[in-house]
Formats: sequence, structure tokens, C-alpha cells
Amino acid sequence: MISNSPARGLEAIPNLFTLLNLVFGCIAIVFILQTGETIVILQQDGVSDVNLPEKITWGSLCIFGAAAIDFLDGFIARLFRSTSNMGKQLDSLADLVSFGVAPGLIIYQLLRISFAREAGGLDVPMIWLLPAVLIPCAAAWRLAIFNLNDEQESSFRGVPTPAVGLVIASFPLIIHFQTLKLQFTLITQWLLYTTIILLSFLMVSGLPLMSMKVKDFSIRNNLGRYVLLVLGIVGAFALKWVAVPAIFILYVLLSLVFKNKNS
Repeated sequence: MISNSPARGLEAIPNLFTLLNLVFGCIAIVFILQTGETIVILQQDGVSDVNLPEKITWGSLCIFGAAAIDFLDGFIARLFRSTSNMGKQLDSLADLVSFGVAPGLIIYQLLRISFAREAGGLDVPMIWLLPAVLIPCAAAWRLAIFNLNDEQESSFRGVPTPAVGLVIASFPLIIHFQTLKLQFTLITQWLLYTTIILLSFLMVSGLPLMSMKVKDFSIRNNLGRYVLLVLGIVGAFALKWVAVPAIFILYVLLSLVFKNKNS
């Protein structure tokens, strides 16, 4: 027998938002895979400049949109008191696409661009690009562990997948807007491979990290969160898109410093 109760209808509302997260992730993948082949501009004075095709930038913005939706669906679920096991599973499946697969493809494309700047780089063997798939694999592992562990409501074990997705999504935006003149730094192979290894490790690690959910607003129980919030706001104005990876590093460090107050 099929139930048409109001409660079942309310349960569907946050799930629809979760699917919207998935839609943003899918659109991001489409943009990321349509970057074209224009990679470097050689100017008359002999200076080369990165020309990151605009579509990969749109892909990054879609990932940020997915993150906004991911925040909203949890808020809406609590508002309607309609949390469910299906919603939990659906949320992880959407997160895998938006913050695992899509960011992994960004790393893949940035690796292609880094090799393309070298002589014969357009014919780079696939083996040098495959490390990018570690990002979605680690994300899948992290999300599976999260779903099986009911003790990560007020604190996390390992870096949340959306945080990693946003860090990677900021790279094309930093390059496109040439924030702090870091566009060449972000398309070097050593940095990209280090990013893959470090972010993948942080996702599957058991490091105790802060959740931004609070039980009260006391300074004693939320000092790390308040410090992160204040420095994050300052960093957003001072560093622009570079603030995203900077805030991420600060988040990890503050979590370790205030590890006894993360719950």
C-alpha cells in the first residue's frame, strides 16, 4: 500500500534539494570536460600567459553552487524534521559526484595543462594523469565511512568531502582571475600531485576535525569555530579566491589545536 501522508511529502523536499546538488555536479562535469585546447598565449614581448578556457571556470562555480545546495538541504531537513536514511544515502551519492568526481576531473585537466606547457606535452601518457582519480576514490571511501559511523554529528573523522571539493574548485578560479599572480604556481605538476596525495589522505584519515554545527553559542565550546569564522571573513577580503585553500588549511590546523573541544 502506498502512503500519501504529509510526512512522506515533507521528506521529499530536502531530497529534491539533494538531487539539485547532483544536478549542479553533473553540469560541472560537462563544463570541465569542454575546456578546448587553447592553453598558453605567447605575447609579443616573449612572456607567456595562462589562458584557462572559461568553461572549466564555470564548472568550478557549479561546484560552489552544489556546496550551497548541500548546506541548504541539511538545513531544510532539520527545519521540516524530515531526516531519513534515504536522505542520508542520497546526500552521499550526490556529494560523490559534486565533490569527488567533478574536482577529480579538474585536477585531471590541470595536469593536462601543466604537461602541455612542455615540449611534446600534448602526447603525455595517460599514466601521468591517472593519479587524479584518487580524489573521487578517496571521496567515496570517506563518504562510505561517514554513512556507517553515527558518531560524526558534532565532529568529523577525516576531512569532509565538500571541503576538499571546494579547495580544488578554487584552483581554476584563482588561475582565471590571476589572484595574487598564482596562476603559474597552480599548474605545476609537483603542486598538483602533492595536492592529490594530501587531500586524499586527509579524507580517509581518522584526524579529529571540527563540524560547524553548534550545540550552543558559548565561546568556551566554540572558540575554534569563532576564530575560523573571523579569520575566514578577513581572508575572503584580503586573499579573494586564494582564501578558499587558506581557510581550508586554517580549518585543519584549528581542528587539531582545539581537538578536545570539537564535540
